[in-house]
Amino acid sequence: MATTVRRTSCNLCEAICGVLVTVEDGRVTDIRGDESDPLSRGHICPKAVALRDLQDDPDRLTTPVRRTPDGWQELGWDAAYDLVVGRLTEIQREHGKNAVGVYLGNPNVHSLGALTHMPTMVKQLRTRNRFSATSIDQLPHMLASYLLYGHQLMVAVPDIDRTSYLLMLGANPLASNGSMMTAPGFHRRLKDLQKRGGKVVVLDPRRTETAAVADEHHFVRPGTDAAFLLALIHQVIADGHARPASYVDGFDAVEAAVEPWTPERAAGITGIEADVIRRIAHEFATADRAACYGRVGVSTQQFGAVCQWAIQVLNIITGNLDRPGGTMFPRPAVNPLLGLGRGHMGVWKSRVRGLPEFGGELPVSTMAEEILTPGDGRIRAMVTVAGNPVLSTPNGRRLDEALESLDFMVAIDPYINETTRHADVILPPAPPLERDHYDVIFHQLAVRNTARWNDAVLPKPPQARHDWEIFRDLGLRLLSRAPMSRRKVMASARLRLTPRRIVDLGLRIGPYRLSLGKLRKSPGGIDLGPLQPALPGALHHKSKRIDLAQRMILDDLPRLEALATGNDGELLLIGRRHLRNNNSWMHNSARLVKGKPRHQLLMNPDDLAKRDLADGQLVNVSSAAGTVAVEVAASNDMMPGVVSLPHGFGHGRPGVQLSVANQVAGPSINDVTDTELTDTVAGTAAVNGVPVTVTAC
Repeated sequence: MATTVRRTSCNLCEAICGVLVTVEDGRVTDIRGDESDPLSRGHICPKAVALRDLQDDPDRLTTPVRRTPDGWQELGWDAAYDLVVGRLTEIQREHGKNAVGVYLGNPNVHSLGALTHMPTMVKQLRTRNRFSATSIDQLPHMLASYLLYGHQLMVAVPDIDRTSYLLMLGANPLASNGSMMTAPGFHRRLKDLQKRGGKVVVLDPRRTETAAVADEHHFVRPGTDAAFLLALIHQVIADGHARPASYVDGFDAVEAAVEPWTPERAAGITGIEADVIRRIAHEFATADRAACYGRVGVSTQQFGAVCQWAIQVLNIITGNLDRPGGTMFPRPAVNPLLGLGRGHMGVWKSRVRGLPEFGGELPVSTMAEEILTPGDGRIRAMVTVAGNPVLSTPNGRRLDEALESLDFMVAIDPYINETTRHADVILPPAPPLERDHYDVIFHQLAVRNTARWNDAVLPKPPQARHDWEIFRDLGLRLLSRAPMSRRKVMASARLRLTPRRIVDLGLRIGPYRLSLGKLRKSPGGIDLGPLQPALPGALHHKSKRIDLAQRMILDDLPRLEALATGNDGELLLIGRRHLRNNNSWMHNSARLVKGKPRHQLLMNPDDLAKRDLADGQLVNVSSAAGTVAVEVAASNDMMPGVVSLPHGFGHGRPGVQLSVANQVAGPSINDVTDTELTDTVAGTAAVNGVPVTVTAC
């Protein structure tokens, strides 16, 4: 029996942990952490072990399929490509370029081939109706980076290995492994922080896994984090602790804007006592090294843009930006900022509701209405790539209806799931273990500078296609129908490059002057050292200055004044995630979904008693968007007035071919989230803080 051990990395979440994969006679028999990886240092979570489940999954498609009245039928790759390009071209010729929409799911940023080849293919469609998971996730993060630092992906990350005070809002890195902060082994890093005398403070409407091991946890009313942050900034300034760098402008405007936001005012809105706000402000400002970090909970709400801006302002005015132990900018070996545009906002707006684009994408909360609303520019065909928006975007039922009404749909996806069941053609890419890998994006967000290239663990079968090959072949066919131009020649050349060649070029022109050959000689990865100060030179503004006084943010502050504290019997719904899944796309792994059910509605016992409800009872959760039925579970980890449903459930619908996931109980939280609830600045879907009622079934 031939046995080999191959080094690779797990690309199922942002932690990019190094793993050792044992292969016996062409089959994976073991996966464990790679202690030689300089970033993860042997850490893995249960998702990494499930890589073998993805490889061996009998539900995974391996050849293109076409939907027919008699069911799904296999077809060859060339026939599938010709059908897809022919129909998309035909629809655009008849109804205009914007009649084709594109949705890009979260897994795309975890795939080297998608990152190197998908953007060029999508550009050939020349549609403005582009959407992605960004606007139900990290868009406010990117907007704040664009406004303050000049580039949408110039994200400051906590230097957690050297900080002494970590303040986290709406973040649960013990479940997420870090997010917009690549920090594998976060629990170990947090414990190291505490062992060296540091402090961790968490604000969240739920006592999360992270909050449970923090030094302090404070409940905060969903959607009010902005008031807390403005009060912190107010208090830091009032105490005389503000010390922005010499290249920072707009401080006076910020001081005036936060002047009304006293701790007392914020206390009445957030539920956090004024004295606690003052103390946290003092501790943060006087700590020798402090970092404030906020994630999904503060982004996916009606004031997400204000929250992420305020987090940056707090770090900046306390002197903690670009400082060891504060928040810093990684220096990756391949610089993705060179190939990704700085960003722009509002160059065009959505047809129906007039919401602004950001970075060339419209808010996903507008996607269903752009399909269902008649008129010029209506979306009549969709291209979805590695996404399941029926489960992962607001008002999934309406989107379900919209996708069924399309004239044509193509999905680039290995599964027939709740979204792709509506496709006319599905083009399945090869699974992770059959792909070469380099993490282009997540090294840009990592808490330490490292680099790692991994050859595919297993050979790709002859009939299979890598995702980059699918994008290449579709892109070249689309280009063949366009008139000759310099743009066409350049696009064709980019599509014909392999991911290996692109990474090699990026390494050679990168800051460390590496090469693919050098990386392959160190399959465990290369340690490039801790994060280093880089400002003001690294700023992407021509002025090399930071302007805190961003007008679109300051103009939104009066909207905060409408925050109410009463709810007339309504509860506020928030989501949650679990270590053993990633959004909606890991529930077909039997080893990950086993164990206690995780689908229940969590509710404070006092809220149950007020409604004469009992632990374990079946209840209706209702919002403006709809109603779902689910078991309720009493939990003292929930803030009174707040309930929680997990994200990514809702399987078992007709036509879905996910044999394991279809047995997983629980409704989709996005059947009760509302497309009308958005952040009016960024356009992000507000899927946290949704008003709901809970009643007995």
